[in-house]
Amino acid sequence: MDIFSILGCVIGIGFILTAQAMEGGNAGQLMQVTAGMIVFGGTLGAIVGSFPPGDLKIALASLKNVLIPPKVNFDSLISEIVGFAAKARKEGVIILEKEAKKASDGLLAMGLETVADGADPSLVQGMMENQITQFEEHFTKASKVYEAAGAYSPTFGIIGAVLGLIQVMQNLSDPSKLGAGIAVAFVATVYGLFVANLVFIPISTRIKANYQKVMLAKEIMLEGVLAIQAGESPALIERKLQSFILK
Repeated sequence: MDIFSILGCVIGIGFILTAQAMEGGNAGQLMQVTAGMIVFGGTLGAIVGSFPPGDLKIALASLKNVLIPPKVNFDSLISEIVGFAAKARKEGVIILEKEAKKASDGLLAMGLETVADGADPSLVQGMMENQITQFEEHFTKASKVYEAAGAYSPTFGIIGAVLGLIQVMQNLSDPSKLGAGIAVAFVATVYGLFVANLVFIPISTRIKANYQKVMLAKEIMLEGVLAIQAGESPALIERKLQSFILK
């Protein structure tokens, strides 16, 4: 589990509440149901109205990858590709049709099978790049959902503030009702800014960061398969693929 994805939010909340306490406030002052309904309900409505159901499902499924990032072992991947290269060099590329079933990734398996079928290098590259592009679009959709939520929520915080001030103006003759309206006005703004900058935008950023390594692994697979098809030596392929990663 990536504890830092949670730790960042905890640190932010902790400092905000501590600062409020130092100013003589308390956490109870920030508990406003109506403000929460305006900000969270409004943001949810805007998101549902902005994205198709498929994108929303992808976004929800991607939440687990924020807490548990996909694991990528570059050394293991490169060793695997070099092993396939050694097999192809020794027994011919036709052996890759059988060996592809042992591949750790679907993209790598598809590339090896295509090479074994004797496809043109440009076709192999095109097919693999199409798969990589589709994969990138998949997690980009999830990131955009949370990025949009981060943009919408402060706006609904402002809407909550305006509604609260309307209530204040309508009850100027009754001082007992002024406090509730003012509280909703300011707390709604706090909710909007808080959820945008400590929840939605960090989730979007984390999704992008977590998949950068996966995308690099896909690029290594593409380069490895093309090198195998070109008949390069396993040693050269290993050096070439190692150049993709920092040591």
